[in-house]
Amino acid sequence: MGIFSKLSSWLLSIFGKRHVRIGIYGPPNAGKTTLANRIAMDWAGEIVGETSEVPHETRKIQKKDKIVIKDGKASLIIDIVDTPGIATKVDFHDFLEYGLSEEEAKKRAKEATEGVIEAIKWLDNVEGVILLMDSTKNPFTQVNITILGNLEARELPVIIAANKIDLNGSTPATLKSAFPQHEVIPISALNGTNMNLLYEAMVRKFGKGK
Repeated sequence: MGIFSKLSSWLLSIFGKRHVRIGIYGPPNAGKTTLANRIAMDWAGEIVGETSEVPHETRKIQKKDKIVIKDGKASLIIDIVDTPGIATKVDFHDFLEYGLSEEEAKKRAKEATEGVIEAIKWLDNVEGVILLMDSTKNPFTQVNITILGNLEARELPVIIAANKIDLNGSTPATLKSAFPQHEVIPISALNGTNMNLLYEAMVRKFGKGK
């Protein structure tokens, strides 16, 4: 252990807090901004961004800094980073179904593609990731596998949050069996169900560092 690591551990033992930047990643419409808003509202009384049923509502990085979350006596200071949805393909035709004009749809598709690139670049700037998956959908998608493989290659601490357990057809157990090497927390970011379990996992997983 280097001198800096020793100093960090000593300071942590005294002050009991660690400051980390946590990225929320996942495919479009998994509920990333809803989760970011839930965390920010629970601990800071503010929201991070606007939500919409239209895919790729979040097309730029959104942040909320210095949120203190607690689990008993332990606490963790986080900068939460809400990222644009990761997609392998962005087609402007998909947006036409939501009433957007062709011009608006093409503009959103361009911005969404730029957002995907920005989200991937931000992996260099985060120290942990909450990978959000829709528990009503098949977990074995190219996007989920690609993101998880990228996180594992970077050796970033990751928690998988199986979102939307409030909906019919939710099967968080499928995610747990699909990714047994990772901790999977079933939640409803919209209703706040099991958020206490996610906060406990965050303090435990991200509070100790690599």
